[in-house]
Amino acid sequence: MLAYVVRRLLFIVPTLFAIMVINFVIVQFVPGGPVERLIAELQGVGVEATARVSGSSGGGEIGGNAGGSGESLYRGAQGLPEGFVEELERMYGLDKPPVERFFLMMGNYLTFDFGDSAFRDRAVVDLVLDKMPVSVSLGIWTTLIVYLVCIPLGIAKAVRDGSRFDIWTSAAIIVGYAIPSFLFALLLIVVFAGGTYLSWFPLRGLVSSGWEQMGTLEQILDYFWHLALPLTALVIGSFATLTMLTKNSFLDQIKSQYVVTARAKGLTQNQVLYRHVFRNGMLIIIAGFPSAIVGILFTSALLIEIIFSLDGLGLLGYEAAINRDYPVMFATLYIFTLLGLVMNLIGDLMYVLVDPRIDFESRDVG
Repeated sequence: MLAYVVRRLLFIVPTLFAIMVINFVIVQFVPGGPVERLIAELQGVGVEATARVSGSSGGGEIGGNAGGSGESLYRGAQGLPEGFVEELERMYGLDKPPVERFFLMMGNYLTFDFGDSAFRDRAVVDLVLDKMPVSVSLGIWTTLIVYLVCIPLGIAKAVRDGSRFDIWTSAAIIVGYAIPSFLFALLLIVVFAGGTYLSWFPLRGLVSSGWEQMGTLEQILDYFWHLALPLTALVIGSFATLTMLTKNSFLDQIKSQYVVTARAKGLTQNQVLYRHVFRNGMLIIIAGFPSAIVGILFTSALLIEIIFSLDGLGLLGYEAAINRDYPVMFATLYIFTLLGLVMNLIGDLMYVLVDPRIDFESRDVG
C-alpha cells in the first residue's frame, strides 16, 4: 500500500504541471490583460471595455514593444508618457517571454510563493486565507448535511423499493434537483430575509458585527443563523444524485447471491443490511466524497456567495478572472488542483478503510 501511495504522489507532479501549462497557454490568447485593464482605466474607458482597448494586441499577457521599435502594441496606450507601458509590464512581470514567465512562476509555486495580487496590493496567500472561512463553512456543512440525509434516505429507499415511500421521496428530490440553487436562494431571500414577507435571517456576512464580543454560545448561534439560508439553498438541489446513487448501490447489493445466502442462514434484515450489504454498498459513495467536497467547496457556491454577499473563494476567483488578476487566478488554480489531486488519493485510501480486502498494489497508477 505504501508503494501505491508513493506512486500516486509522484503522479501528482506531471498532472499538476500539465494542467498549469494548458491554462497558462489559454490565457496568452485571451484579450485584455492587467496592462490593458489599467490603461483602460487611465483612459477612462472602464473595465468592461478592457478587451476592446487591447485591440489587436493578441493575448492577455502578451504585450510590450514590437521588436523594440518604440511603438506599443497596446492601442489604448496612445498619448501615454514614453516608457510608461514598459514600466507597467515590469510591474506586472510581463516584460519577459511567456516561457520564462511560466517557469519562474512554477519555481515560486514549488515553495508556495504565490506573489502579490495585481490589483489588491496584498499577498495572494493572505487573500486566500481571508476568504477560506466562508468557503470552508459552506463546503463542509453542505457536504455533511447532504451525506447525513442522503445515505439513510437512499438505504431506506433501497429496502422499500417500489413502495409509496420510494415513489414520493423520489418525486420530492427530483423537484428539488430541478430548482437551481441560485433561484431557490432568491426565493428564500424574498420570503425570509426581508425581501417581501419576513425578516428572520440576515442577508450578508458570515457573522454579525460585534461577534468577537459575544459569548461562545451566542457566537455559535449567530454563525449558524447567518449560514441557514445559504446552506438551505445549496443542499436543496444536492440530494438527488447522492440519494439515487446510494439507493442503486444498495439495491444492487441486496439482489446479490451472498445476501440470499445470508438470509437463508437466518440473519435478520438489519444484520444482513449493516453487516454485509453496508460495506459493499458504501464503496462507490465513499469514493465520491473527496471530489464532492472539493466541488462544493470551490465551485458550487459561487452564485450563493454573490447572492448572500459572502466573500469567499468562489467570489475571489470570479473577480480575479474579471479583473485579469493573473497572480490570484493561477495561484488559486494551483492550490485547488493540488488539493483535488490529493483528495482523490484520499478517496482511494478510504476504499481500503471501508473494505480492507481491496488491494491497490496490483492496480496501475494510470
